Amino acid sequence: MPDRSKRNRPIKPGFSSWSGLFLIALLSMFSSVSTAADSQLKKKLIVHIDDAGMCHAANVATIRALESGVVTSTSIMMNCSWAKEFTDYARQHPEFCYGVHLTLNSEWSGYRWGPVAGRDKVPSLVDPDGYLWKGVAQVAEHAKASEVEIELRAQIELAKQHGVPISHLDTHMGAVMSRLDIVEVYIKLAMEYDLPMLWLRSMSQEQKSEYPHFAATMARTVDQMDQRKLPVLDYLLQFYGPDDLVVRETIYSDAIDNLKDGISLLIIHSALDGPELEAITTSHKRRHQDFELFSQPEQKESIIKKGIELTSWKQLTKNLRR
Repeated sequence: MPDRSKRNRPIKPGFSSWSGLFLIALLSMFSSVSTAADSQLKKKLIVHIDDAGMCHAANVATIRALESGVVTSTSIMMNCSWAKEFTDYARQHPEFCYGVHLTLNSEWSGYRWGPVAGRDKVPSLVDPDGYLWKGVAQVAEHAKASEVEIELRAQIELAKQHGVPISHLDTHMGAVMSRLDIVEVYIKLAMEYDLPMLWLRSMSQEQKSEYPHFAATMARTVDQMDQRKLPVLDYLLQFYGPDDLVVRETIYSDAIDNLKDGISLLIIHSALDGPELEAITTSHKRRHQDFELFSQPEQKESIIKKGIELTSWKQLTKNLRR
């Protein structure tokens, strides 16, 4: 995810974290059932790590966090040079929950990646240097939907080829939400592969106005997912900044304490700080802090004692399809 350098402030509810705001994205929907097939109101939490496969530091931290039992899900950037290291682990440890982090942009200055499908097959997705466009706005401006489908399908197929037991699909920096026809590709692939995807059950009228591409497809897609018995999220939480471990711990603790009934997804970015990570991103301290906060077994016990069920995309899908 991109770096954030502004002063901390609350994000407006919605997909704000995907479009460049920071600290928290919390969608307050309604006190209703989490899925059409589940009438029990209960707090369920997926603790999810984005950007597995981005670099070795991210892989080591993600693996340790999964094995701690606190983190229940991750998703892999198949475009990145360290993806193979992580997919090898995923193949050997099918008990965990692995998604494909569908990637259409390459945001860092010194560390870039290109398309999985090959530059000749998706020329509208690459910049003059041959890498994926740096920002989501450039994706929206240049990408052809037909080539987006080729590339995203190639990422999914590569994960399958590597033996990853894919549990879900999600999106790097929300690029799949940048245009209506690209959203449709995202939906199409999830339905075709029969996988849950990062999707929300409801939005406020203000949010619908701000994110029209999501709003235009939201209800229809929720119906499709319910019919297929695929889990749909009620709430999305994501935090950026500050680079202060104590403050971040308080922010996360308060968010977990105030979870509502339904399915909540908490997205974190976990990596070990050091020369590799520092060379890639100015968010290296925050990523290491996320690792510290969500790799201790006692954190799992603390969450459970609050009456919250730690779950995963895989477990939710299994429960719906019993």
